[in-house]
Amino acid sequence: MSNTRAQLSNWIDAHFDEEVAFLQQVIRVPTDTPPGNNAPHADAVAELLRGFGWQAEKHAVPQQAVADYGMESITNLIVRRPYQAGGPTLALNAHGDVVPPGEGWTYPPYGGVIDKGHIHGRAAAVSKCDFATYIFAARALEALGVPLKGSLELHFTYDEEFGGLLGPAWLLEQKLTKPDFVIAAGFGYNIITAHNACLQLEITVHGKSGHGAMPETGHDALQAANKILNAIYAQLPALKKIKSGVAGIDSPTMLVGRIDGGTNTNVVPGKVVMKMDRRMIPEENPVEVEAQLRALIEDAVRGEPGIRVEIKRLLLSQALRPLPGSEQLVAALQKNALLILGESIPAQGTPLYADARLYGEHGIPAVLYGAGPRTVPESNAKKADERLALDDLRKATKVVALTLLDFLAA
Repeated sequence: MSNTRAQLSNWIDAHFDEEVAFLQQVIRVPTDTPPGNNAPHADAVAELLRGFGWQAEKHAVPQQAVADYGMESITNLIVRRPYQAGGPTLALNAHGDVVPPGEGWTYPPYGGVIDKGHIHGRAAAVSKCDFATYIFAARALEALGVPLKGSLELHFTYDEEFGGLLGPAWLLEQKLTKPDFVIAAGFGYNIITAHNACLQLEITVHGKSGHGAMPETGHDALQAANKILNAIYAQLPALKKIKSGVAGIDSPTMLVGRIDGGTNTNVVPGKVVMKMDRRMIPEENPVEVEAQLRALIEDAVRGEPGIRVEIKRLLLSQALRPLPGSEQLVAALQKNALLILGESIPAQGTPLYADARLYGEHGIPAVLYGAGPRTVPESNAKKADERLALDDLRKATKVVALTLLDFLAA
């Protein structure tokens, strides 16, 4: 390792306790989405950054747009670190909104408790950890005192769980940023260069309520919803036969994740609302998939007396595909991961979807890389007792810092 690179690594080691303490503070401010009251977290992060001598631009999404979207508040942050002219602008993006903790925790979900070499808490692995990864990688780079060219931007956004349209997409559409390269939150033992598309629909089945003792006076929305459920799940064997050519991505998936409806135990259900998720491999056409799915749902209850169906699109997330320039990010990250981890890490796809695609839709090459284990299940991401190994945080911070040096050193 060269002297400069050794200095970078040593700075991160010397400040690692500070990095862990920073991550604890970031975890301890809840950002459950829904309800999505996330501006207080952005304010807290901006204040922490002020302590490092950095200014975070606060970009509040208009309240009406947030309310129409189904959330309460969104303030996205941009931290700009300009250097000498003549280099690229590299952005690092992590999201602060999280799914609610749910049940079954043995550690407080917003405690940031450290135990047996891990930090525990909601978003410890996805993706508040990369607030720490990226900030301390950038601080390490600047602490070297070497000449840098181009600029570094940190994008901390708060709309990944609802789709990113009021997060990175909003920043890009408002022309608040247009970086040349993006590294977005990910895990430390692989680089994600492609991911699935995602379609989410809300299906409202309207019937007519009736007394439970006289069910013939109503039109049972739940029975009709059951026909739709059967039609959806009957498609799964066929989806399993469709295979992606992208390493790390298998087949399309489909499920109904939430059902609400009915009035009372003794009342014929007059309305049932279902929310469904359809993941599309990069080779699929989202427009065709949505049209087919809408037809499937409508055909399942066609002719049912007194039944009407509404289908509302909640989300259409495009797939992430490699763009020219992403190979530069991959090469630098792989080289530095080999140095720090002592092993070669793959560049591949993932069945998940992420904010990185929104940069890709604007023609900006983006990959996912950050702090985390080899697989999602190891981290309990989005489940009880989400956790991150502190050693993985340390290593990812070093890999990102070295990659920043490769791109921005004059």
